[in-house]
Amino acid sequence: MEIKKFGVIGAGQMGGGIAQVAAASGLAVLMSDIKEEFTQKGLAAIEKNLGRSVEKGKLGEADRDAILGRISTTTNLADMAGVDYVVEAAVEREDLKFKIFRDLDAFCPPHTILATNTSSIPIGRIAAQTKRPEKVIGMHFMNPVPLMKLVEVIKGLATSQETFDITWELCRKFAKTPAEANDYPGFIANRILMPMINEAIFCLYQSVGKAEDIDTVMKLGMNHPMGPLALADLIGLDTCLAIMETLYDGFKDSKYRPCPLLRKYVEVGWLGRKTGRGFYQY
Repeated sequence: MEIKKFGVIGAGQMGGGIAQVAAASGLAVLMSDIKEEFTQKGLAAIEKNLGRSVEKGKLGEADRDAILGRISTTTNLADMAGVDYVVEAAVEREDLKFKIFRDLDAFCPPHTILATNTSSIPIGRIAAQTKRPEKVIGMHFMNPVPLMKLVEVIKGLATSQETFDITWELCRKFAKTPAEANDYPGFIANRILMPMINEAIFCLYQSVGKAEDIDTVMKLGMNHPMGPLALADLIGLDTCLAIMETLYDGFKDSKYRPCPLLRKYVEVGWLGRKTGRGFYQY
């Protein structure tokens, strides 16, 4: 099946990034969100990202304009009836994702593949909300999408080989490196990453070290490009908490218990960079 029109649900950091790389690959892209102000903000972020590439000489002005010209927006999910492949990149909330997939299943024609950028929720659980579980798959991009090369591709129990192959080739078309993961909570990336971040938060919670020292140890001692607490702020502490809760609920293992300090920060609205305050102030 040839993918000509590509849909993205969510115009935030992840959705906008996915829309950008899809449009850069030559696809016509329809980006959706619940309010026009969100879609316009997403477009502005894409334009800013592309502008940086032009300034650095990595992209020509004509190419930038062509990429932007391939992206259209909507606030009506029913408009996804015209796309061949859609990736959902909404907030990491199971109830919200379930509703989106039920709606997409109703709106989209039978051939449309429904992918999710979920970072932890099992694909089979999402696929069960539709009448086309063989066409539901995980396509988990890394943040920031335009820069990070990895995409986790996750088959649900019912996902067809054709759906998997099409998704794998799309990753290649987007100049990404796909990696296959089996359908367990957190998949590969977040099953490893999030407990490490959670343990760093426990170190802060138990006064093992200050935030700056914890991050310095991981950057200089383990050669990580970014410390775990700074990375948590970049990801969003609400997203980190949601992933840890998914891991804890899915495995019922105490090693995945979210740190109380993480929960406290989320409860008071200190979500990281997007709110100006997390483990650091921005």
